[in-house]
Amino acid sequence: MPPTIRFAALAAAASIALVPLAAPTASAAAKPNLRACYDGTCKLTLTKGVSFRVSSRFGLSRLAITFNSATVRVKGTGPGVMSQAFLGEGSTGSVNHIGVRVVSLSSGKAVLRLTARR
Repeated sequence: MPPTIRFAALAAAASIALVPLAAPTASAAAKPNLRACYDGTCKLTLTKGVSFRVSSRFGLSRLAITFNSATVRVKGTGPGVMSQAFLGEGSTGSVNHIGVRVVSLSSGKAVLRLTARR
């Protein structure tokens, strides 16, 4: 290969290698910080069901939250105990001593506010 063609090929390869990768789009939903809910107080924006640990002071060890366009199900479990609430948009309830408010709800997204009541 003549030197000028080789140089042009190397320059083209170098310019391709320096092209930055596309940044993640804003539409990609951030994962909720479930560890922040351990103390029973947090705001969650969910795009799918989740399960996470909570403090044993609530008489539970884990919360599982699932939803569809009409209902949010919050199920708390622990050694020998199970408590659950079924809530619609704008409603409030509790699972043991964790208050749950459904701020907004659609088929693809649920926004909840949890509050410790103990």
